Amino acid sequence: MAASSGSSAPRPHQPQTLVVQVRDALRAQITEGQFRPGDRLPSEARLTEGFGVSRTVVREAIAALRSDGLVEPRQGAGVFVLPPSAPDDLAFQNVDPARVSSLIEMLELRTAVEGDAAGFAALRRSPAQEEAIVEAFDLFRRQALAGQPTSDSDFAFHMAIAEAANNPRFAEFLRLTGTALIPRSAVSDGTDPKITPEYSRRLIEEHEAIVTEIQNGDEDAARTAMRTHLRGSQARYRQYLRNARR
Repeated sequence: MAASSGSSAPRPHQPQTLVVQVRDALRAQITEGQFRPGDRLPSEARLTEGFGVSRTVVREAIAALRSDGLVEPRQGAGVFVLPPSAPDDLAFQNVDPARVSSLIEMLELRTAVEGDAAGFAALRRSPAQEEAIVEAFDLFRRQALAGQPTSDSDFAFHMAIAEAANNPRFAEFLRLTGTALIPRSAVSDGTDPKITPEYSRRLIEEHEAIVTEIQNGDEDAARTAMRTHLRGSQARYRQYLRNARR
C-alpha cells in the first residue's frame, strides 16, 4: 500500500508525535504525486493498518492535512486530495532586496524565528540532520575562505537547521521568504571588496558557534548563538546603510 512504502513512511526514531509522523508522510506522498488532486486517500482502516497506529492518530493527521488545505473529507465518500492552492501573493510583498532597510526588517524577523529553530534543532535533530548541518557549514566555510559567493550555501545552512527543528513550519518560513533570506546577496556577489577576509572570518566564527551548540545539544546556547549571529548581521547592515547615506 502506498501509505507504507518508500521514503515517505514515518520513522519512529525521530522525536515526533505519531500524528506528526503520519501527517508528514501523507503530505510527502501528496506533494510527490503518489496521490494526485482528485484521488481518494486509502480508507481509515487501511491507513491505520499501514502506519501501525490507532484510528485516533489517523483522524488527527487527516484533520491537520485538511487544515493545511491539502485534503477534503466528503461525507460517505472518503478523503480526497485537493488541487494546490494559488500562492499567496500578499506574503512579504513589500520586501525589496534593493533596499537595505527592508533587509534589516527581514533580519529582525529571522532573529525571532530562527533563534527558536536553532534551539529546537539542538534538542530534536537526528544524526542525519546533524550531518546535513555540518556539511552545509563546511561548504559555506570553504566558499567564504576562497572569496566565493556564499548566498546559496548560507541559505542551505539555515535551511538545514530549520529542517532539524522537526517542525515543518520553520522550513516553510524560510522557503517563503526566499531571496530576502540572505541579504548579503543584495549588496554583494561575494567578490565585492566590502566582503573582506576579516568579515568572512567573522561570519565563519558565528556560523561555527551555532553548529557547536547544536551538536552539544544545548538549547539555550544554540538559540543565543543564532540570535547573536543575526543581530550581528543587523548591526552590520545598519552600518552599511549609514555609510551609503554619506
